[in-house]
Amino acid sequence: MDLNATIIGQSIAMIVFVWFCMKYIWPPLMDAIEERQTQIADGLAAGEEGKIKLDNANVESKKILDDARKQATSILDQANARANEIVADGKQDGQTEREQQLSLAKSDIEQETNKARDELRGQVSELAIASAEKILNREINKQDHADILDALVKKI
Repeated sequence: MDLNATIIGQSIAMIVFVWFCMKYIWPPLMDAIEERQTQIADGLAAGEEGKIKLDNANVESKKILDDARKQATSILDQANARANEIVADGKQDGQTEREQQLSLAKSDIEQETNKARDELRGQVSELAIASAEKILNREINKQDHADILDALVKKI
């Protein structure tokens, strides 16, 4: 193998080219590659952080939904309890009203009964007085006395 000037010239040109590339072209390429690697790493980190935040948000939303369900259940229970309370109060008021009306009706019946008794007593006393007058006005014998009493009993 012969070393001639062409091979030496090509070697020197290659060395100059490599030096020039390493001095002026290689650093911007390496900076661009490193910047791109940094951006990719930041993007991956942001993606992971976003995934963690999404998981936390899902857990938090489940907690909020559970709390809302519990609160809704509590409100429904309170509403049902209040409705039952209102129904019980209504029943109690109805019972009280019924008892008052029953008491008034009994009182009215008792007054009417007493009034009827008083009227009946008055009529009986009038009949007794009328019968006594008839007995006294007539001659007393057993047959007339029995007839008057029978008539009195029929009227009563």
